[in-house]
Amino acid sequence: MHTDNICSGVLIFVFILAGSEGSQGTTDSYSCNMESPQSKRSASFSEQTSQPLSEKDMEELQSTLPPDKKLKAGREYIWNRKSKRKAEYWKYYLEYVENGKLRAECKFCPKTFAADGNLNGSKNVKNHAESCLGNPINIEKEKGKEKQTKLYFDQEHESSELKCGSRIINLNDVREALIHMIIVDELPFKHVEKPGFRHFVQVACPQFHIPSCVTIARDCLKLYYSEKEKLREMFKTCQRISVTTDTWTSIQRINYMCLTAHFIDNDWKLNKKIINFCPISSHKGEAIGKAVETCLEYWGIDDKLFTVTVDNASSNDVACAHLSRMVRRTGCINDGKNLYVRCIAHIINLIVWDGIREHGVCIDRVRNAVKYVKNSPARILRFKDLVQKANIDSKSSLSFDVPTRWNSTYIMLETALKFRRVFSGLSLPDGEDLNDNERPPEPEDWEKVEWLVLFLEGFYLLTKRISGSHYVTANKGLGEIASMYDMLNNWEQSEDLNFQAMAIAMKKKFDKYWGDVDKMNKFIYVALLLDPHSKMVIVELTLTDMHGPEKGTKLANDVKEFAYSLFEEYRKMYATSNIPDCGDNMSMDIDNSKGVGSDYVRKLKERAKRLKGTSGYAISELDRYLNDQLGPEEEEQDALTWWGKNGQRYVILNRMARDILAIPLSTVASESAFSTGGRTLDPFRSSLTPKMVQALLCTQDWLRAKEVPIVDVEENLKELEEIEKDQNYANASKGSHLCQGKGNTVHTLATERLFEIWK
Repeated sequence: MHTDNICSGVLIFVFILAGSEGSQGTTDSYSCNMESPQSKRSASFSEQTSQPLSEKDMEELQSTLPPDKKLKAGREYIWNRKSKRKAEYWKYYLEYVENGKLRAECKFCPKTFAADGNLNGSKNVKNHAESCLGNPINIEKEKGKEKQTKLYFDQEHESSELKCGSRIINLNDVREALIHMIIVDELPFKHVEKPGFRHFVQVACPQFHIPSCVTIARDCLKLYYSEKEKLREMFKTCQRISVTTDTWTSIQRINYMCLTAHFIDNDWKLNKKIINFCPISSHKGEAIGKAVETCLEYWGIDDKLFTVTVDNASSNDVACAHLSRMVRRTGCINDGKNLYVRCIAHIINLIVWDGIREHGVCIDRVRNAVKYVKNSPARILRFKDLVQKANIDSKSSLSFDVPTRWNSTYIMLETALKFRRVFSGLSLPDGEDLNDNERPPEPEDWEKVEWLVLFLEGFYLLTKRISGSHYVTANKGLGEIASMYDMLNNWEQSEDLNFQAMAIAMKKKFDKYWGDVDKMNKFIYVALLLDPHSKMVIVELTLTDMHGPEKGTKLANDVKEFAYSLFEEYRKMYATSNIPDCGDNMSMDIDNSKGVGSDYVRKLKERAKRLKGTSGYAISELDRYLNDQLGPEEEEQDALTWWGKNGQRYVILNRMARDILAIPLSTVASESAFSTGGRTLDPFRSSLTPKMVQALLCTQDWLRAKEVPIVDVEENLKELEEIEKDQNYANASKGSHLCQGKGNTVHTLATERLFEIWK
């Protein structure tokens, strides 16, 4: 029985072996005679893509994409192909052929996947379609997900009590806040991979999954595109836009141009938005003009350009001439004659430098003394010791200046002047081999510096006032120029011959740019007229003080005439049936129906219109505005607040004021972006592409509600030292209290030892 079982098993094994060999042979013969599906499908794709898509097909294909998504050049896309794909998620992809293989590209992000149905599965394609954050469908789905109610304890101010409450934590909001922090605080993308940040998140929100640096970069771009669309919609509702522009060369040796838009919205809020930070081929005027024109056309605001504020470089004259031709084609105010606004801050810079050249020796001596101290840690410590011994109570620290920026020279001199006694106690380099301007400052030098600081302080404060970008400056321009003129006149009468010569040199440069009313943009005069606290009276007094009674009165009349012509242009542009031609100061309740006396009524109205500007009749809103008086409660209101509350009384004039008051008087708004660009493109992040640089800088500007000052660690160094001293004292007092309150000898000895270590 046992032998039979063994024989049966052997026979079965032999049978199976023979069958497998036959099957193998059949398979081999089949594979030799049949063409593989892979090669056949690849051939079909090659034939299909041998003929490129027509322009019409490409346009249809592009129309299926989001606005910020473009077809990749050189990619062999497939369009209108008969496909057996029935899954819903395939509509979110574009198909193309690469090296004879079919691939799928997401319509909302750069991701691509292998998509050959015979070779590749569709799991990755499906998962990405359901999770891609660029897809609006997924964004809607994610709303409401990943929410969890958490208890929190909020400490009341000036109290130790904790207030218990509940709050829904949305992880999507946490992720958006992370992107906001990366952009606004100018952090590198790899900040999220640092151990300290990961530890913080693990403690603060353990359920939050930290994205990779690549995902962070992608999210930054998505936020940029999202905010850009919001700004584009805002531009559709604004009236006119003034711009400032400047150029800069980065650490990558790439020329960048920054373009900043300034406008007043319907709520009478001044807006400043960087709309372009892009590479430019050169610093030549024609290249700048074409780049600005291209940017304005891209945003759809080329027909809304009002003024362009630039510095005094000759290339900007060419750029503004190019833009003047553009606005004449698209439509502009006053035929574009007042398009060009010179940066007042740059003109002040030129005026001041012409004056302080007279005191170059004393400035160089102070500068060299500051460098000598700052270039050695040992000298800095020695300097601090001398400051303490001299009982000088100042939180300022020595600072270098930028020789091309006089305001930094003023800050350097003003700070060094506080420590003049300390410098005399230092062993500054001296010898016959040194040049005259390299010697240590002498008492006579410090006296000149003291007068120089007093002289420059007025110009420094003036520059700060007209360089703001978050408040209106156009209505301050003429007043600040007149204030500078008055300062120069006073210093011209100085008993010190050096300062007298300095004032004369500066006055000559002043007359070059502002000596004649025709040399200034007339919008600056009208801006002061449109300030409800000034109006025509202050304009006339200012021009009279600057140019004398006879010439000043004539110039004031010219300004008034220009304001009337400008208002008439606005009236024709915005006149509607419900806006009367005459003001409210005189009403005529006369029947306009035809009949006896109708000709007399018409003639009477014509005579009334010819009485423009007389005390008996106000022909327009401008007359009414100039004649109205401010109430006591309006005296403290700034110009924008006043127009926001009273603009409805002046239907045409408020449109004119909205355009003119938004004009920036300096290019500081664009120049400050280069400071941010220098921090963004530091030596450790110089590999950022120009597109990413623009996304980061523009988005940062759009997200910041108000100007955020950059923290200067060196300026706060003394405060940090004081904090350390206070903390050491507190710790020492705590240790002493423990010694007194404990009877345990071992504990007391340990505390005394700790107290010695603290000391």
